[in-house]
Amino acid sequence: MSAGSVGIVKTHYHHLSGGLPLESGQKLDEVTIAYETYGKLNKDKSNAILILHALSGDAHAAGRHEGDKRPGWWDIVIGPGKAFDTDKYFVICSNIIGGCKGSTGPSSINPSTGKPYGLNFPVITIGDMVNAQKKLIDFLGIEQLYAVAGGSMGGMQALQWCVAYPDSVRRGIIIATAAYSRPQHIAFNEVGRRAIMSDPNWNRGDYYGGEPPTKGLALARMVGHITYLSDESMQQKFGRRLKDKERYGYDFSTDFQVESYLQHQGGAFVKRFDANSYLYITKAIDYFDLKKNGSLDEAFRAVKARFLVISVTSDWLYPPYQSKEIVMALSSNGVDVSYAEINSIYGHDAFLLEGGQLNYLISNFLTPKLVKDVMASAVTIDENSSIEAAARAMLDSGVSHLPVVSNGGTISGIVTAWDISKAVALKYTCLDEIMTRNVVTIRKCDTLEAAAAKMELHDISALPVVDDAGHVIGILTSDGISKLIGQHK
Repeated sequence: MSAGSVGIVKTHYHHLSGGLPLESGQKLDEVTIAYETYGKLNKDKSNAILILHALSGDAHAAGRHEGDKRPGWWDIVIGPGKAFDTDKYFVICSNIIGGCKGSTGPSSINPSTGKPYGLNFPVITIGDMVNAQKKLIDFLGIEQLYAVAGGSMGGMQALQWCVAYPDSVRRGIIIATAAYSRPQHIAFNEVGRRAIMSDPNWNRGDYYGGEPPTKGLALARMVGHITYLSDESMQQKFGRRLKDKERYGYDFSTDFQVESYLQHQGGAFVKRFDANSYLYITKAIDYFDLKKNGSLDEAFRAVKARFLVISVTSDWLYPPYQSKEIVMALSSNGVDVSYAEINSIYGHDAFLLEGGQLNYLISNFLTPKLVKDVMASAVTIDENSSIEAAARAMLDSGVSHLPVVSNGGTISGIVTAWDISKAVALKYTCLDEIMTRNVVTIRKCDTLEAAAAKMELHDISALPVVDDAGHVIGILTSDGISKLIGQHK
């Protein structure tokens, strides 16, 4: 697959008419939503995908702004030939309300006072964020989204979309998240908030025009950033290596590389993020709880979307069991749901880093890849051939699996390189003595997901592809599937 960039992009701004009623009972009278789009909306407006960002994200998900060196935060999966293929889909990403990247938030001007809101900004929820996004989608004239997708807090918004607007979403892609915030999530968020509010420069949120609470916000980011990593990734990246020294300083200066790294992360964050926005957004995450009458099953009763739920093996902030809880609740309602785990050492941040696995999983969910897209030409051998002939065929063609066919061309068995080795050791001469007759096969129009499931179920690494008459027309190998994943990197 040839994957490219969406190129130079611009941020657009939409002013909501009529304001925005909030779940708290309050109302924002004037609301601006910052958003970007990539690709083209088709005639019937059926190809729109809404991307939903995490805590510190923004509307700039892909491409580059004029003069920027770095692309948008999810450029690895958005663009021509990528999972969210902009040659096929119209991709939208907006900055959440409460944020500080163009949408209305605590740093915005309060029309009643002419000054920044600060703590006069009302507390918002994930539901409020989604309701604002729905108004944007209505403005764009889109009645139903082809998909909503996001990781972390973005995954919470995607779930909220599917629950709150079941007729407006066809597919939900839910990555590294949970259906409700647990005590540990709330605890880490509270530590971050206390770090900000303990900074004297915070001044009860009224610091605009003065010195912002950079020390508190940097500390909040350092604590939060630890939860995005994993023990293994930190060990691999830093170990116990010292920073620009050969021995301990025996003081409270920076000794270890990991200390310097966290300080850098905190310092960089305060240059691009507002401290009050951090307070409001983490509070919205804390309030998130999809359960209805204490039941997640009941919460999903009305959803109509198909789901792909993805977790990360090393994520301890939103570990896989929390994703599986979502899958179980969806399944109990008869919802079409697929589940996958990203195998990664990078912890929670893997949903921003593992381009190969993400592109494969998401693209296959949005537009399922079929066996015929990946299968190779099959080298076959007649069932009456000798083992020596089979060995020669494998050597000449560089394959490790030979479908065995009858005189009529239909499949009658399969021989592997391992079978040939066994035949040599045991001095067998006939294929009939070593070939497997009960062959597991696949059809060319079956999905790769179905093929992979067959391989796993039967513990095999190749599937002969047959037509309706049982004639061998190709072969699918696990290596072929792995190469497809690699092409998405």
